[in-house]
Amino acid sequence: MGMAEEIHVGVLMFTAYRSAENRIIDAARRAGYTDLTVPQARIAARIGPHGTRLTELAEQAQVAKQTATVLVDRLERAGYVERVVDPTDARARLVRIAARGAEVIAVARAEEARIEAEWSEHLGRRRMQQLREALTMLREITDPYAAPD
Repeated sequence: MGMAEEIHVGVLMFTAYRSAENRIIDAARRAGYTDLTVPQARIAARIGPHGTRLTELAEQAQVAKQTATVLVDRLERAGYVERVVDPTDARARLVRIAARGAEVIAVARAEEARIEAEWSEHLGRRRMQQLREALTMLREITDPYAAPD
């Protein structure tokens, strides 16, 4: 790669994302949630407020259904998630955040706030707001799971 070539914006976004993800996992581990792995956290992060079907979690995390099943089984045994009957379809199950999962989410949210404050401090409030607006707009063409307005 020549000196004149810029780093692709996707790589720049991934680098920032990976840094944030690692910091959040580290914060969870420091708080005593030492059994939580990155792949488990990635699956758990996609669980909606009322629960999400395993097939949807697998699809969103871009892993095989078998992989998602193994990850959810481990999360369930550790008390982070629970499987419940889907109220819209008694034959189906939803994966829902359990009590221990809610605790670790609180730790994650606190670290996210620290990260955002640091990034804001580094970039300045205006640039941070522009970054948020630009990335939010980009979701319209990049995120198949973005909720429509």
